[in-house]
Amino acid sequence: MIRILLADDHPIVREGLRAVLETQPDFEVVAECANGEEAIRQAEALKPDILLLDLEMPIMDGVEAIKQLRLRHHPARTIVFTAFDTDERIIYAIQSGADGYLLKGSPRDDIFKAIRLAMEGGSLLQPLVASKLLRHMGQREGNGRPADDLLQVEELTERELEVLRLLAQGMPNKEIASQLVISERTAKFHVSSIMSKLGATNRTEAVALAAQRGLISL
Repeated sequence: MIRILLADDHPIVREGLRAVLETQPDFEVVAECANGEEAIRQAEALKPDILLLDLEMPIMDGVEAIKQLRLRHHPARTIVFTAFDTDERIIYAIQSGADGYLLKGSPRDDIFKAIRLAMEGGSLLQPLVASKLLRHMGQREGNGRPADDLLQVEELTERELEVLRLLAQGMPNKEIASQLVISERTAKFHVSSIMSKLGATNRTEAVALAAQRGLISL
């Protein structure tokens, strides 16, 4: 079972989302929370596998909750589930450590897929989210800020480029290992090396940075 914690300040949204998620035999909603502070308390008490968080919540918002969970080294995977699709919010959430970003109104199959991918260690980068990330990075380059970073990026090895292409498809380490006939530990090492070389904080940002630098296409 994939144990899921929902955090949204609108009860009707939580109830509707719970009803949708529990149509899946491998999903179990273990808690509903109305703010980020409550989500952190419940996450530490219940140890869910996945946190589905809204961005805009009272007391503590979703991004701050993600940051706090990262500081506490909580193992749960986090997916932002929100109506906000502005560039700054998307960038901020991903750079804070979100493993995925889904817009409310996404087809239920996309939600199911994102949760299962996140559980396996992968990440679903929706086309809208990818385009906003790339546009944001292009604007930064136009302002001259990342130019020095580009010069300092270490060149990826051929194997790392192979891993990167599979990473861009949302594959978790286990599937990458299977595709390339390597151990899962080796796949994890390559993913970590790619993130380090690109200066990315997570897999989603690594894919966006790689696309912005022309290493892959989305």
